[in-house]
Amino acid sequence: MESADILVIGGGIAGLSAASALSAHARVTVLEAEEQIGFHSSGRSATMLHYALGDRLVRALTLASRAFFENPPAGFTDVPLGHRMPVLVHGREEERDALDALEAEISAFAALERLDRAGVRELCPLLKDDAVHGLADRSGIRLDPHALLQGHVRRLKARGGAVLTGQRIAGIEHAPRGWTVGNERGERFSAPVIVNAAGAWADQVASLAGVAPLGLEPKRRTIITFDAPAGVPLDGMPFAKTVGDELYFAPESGRLFASPMDEVPSDPCDAQPEEYDVALAAHRMEERTIVRVERIHSRWAGLRTFTPDRHPAVGFASDAEGFFWLAGQGGFGLQTSPAIAAIVASLIADVPWPVPEVEPGALSPGRFLGQAA
Repeated sequence: MESADILVIGGGIAGLSAASALSAHARVTVLEAEEQIGFHSSGRSATMLHYALGDRLVRALTLASRAFFENPPAGFTDVPLGHRMPVLVHGREEERDALDALEAEISAFAALERLDRAGVRELCPLLKDDAVHGLADRSGIRLDPHALLQGHVRRLKARGGAVLTGQRIAGIEHAPRGWTVGNERGERFSAPVIVNAAGAWADQVASLAGVAPLGLEPKRRTIITFDAPAGVPLDGMPFAKTVGDELYFAPESGRLFASPMDEVPSDPCDAQPEEYDVALAAHRMEERTIVRVERIHSRWAGLRTFTPDRHPAVGFASDAEGFFWLAGQGGFGLQTSPAIAAIVASLIADVPWPVPEVEPGALSPGRFLGQAA
């Protein structure tokens, strides 16, 4: 039986960022079910850092994470963790009130530029003329999930930790001295503390451990890529989204990618794009822009997992000593991962609380007691 101080179940951005932060204080082993890290949501995300996502708590976690991406710590400096890309939130005339409300919510977190029709077209000439109002944040960051994941793996291993892939969990037992986790091959691992960072499978992991589930809700999101119109330069093109949750698009490796911002309920699985959602992405792109989606080059889907109140659950379970929840990051897991990892280290290693703007109780999994089925 292999032992550690902390076992982290899940090798996506949540588990790996937490493990690398905790490795400064303890021996940490990450157990990932798939044969590669970041196989599900983390490797399939559009990965923008922007403030038009979530609410005030999500924006505070995003702002607290920004310095990590702009000035990475040792071990993350071999390649950039991202590059600047402007963010444009646009709206039609009837959407002006919604844009005003969003501006009021975001202005405390980012320097915004209000754009009229001409300004919108100058920043994103692909939009149709009915995009007459816009909010621009010139400081958006297009994140590199691969660089981020690999940086956490390097830092974890440099501090004596381990990342083990192909570790599909078959059983979890609790004893007075800690936890024992067994995989499908009969191998066993033990530690006083388990961090449940299993994404869409986090409730299933909890059930294996005899811990009450939180009522997590995985939802599928779809992305397609396609050619930009001939002669349209993509350099300087923004990450553009509708003020409502209808469409976002941005340049991607010489082409464009787009999502209809779908949230389709799903069981935990290796999510695959459905034809309806692929067609919806193309339809909404053509409805809002001058682009004709004539051929789709690639398509993929990923699961974004939410708690009932759409805020992450970060903290020890009240019904099982040493069982720590790290779940429900929705679509903002990458952009908030540095702050949330620091919060995990604070709660487990008893170091100072890192985000004064966020109250620990707002993240406590105990707020869902009695709500899950």
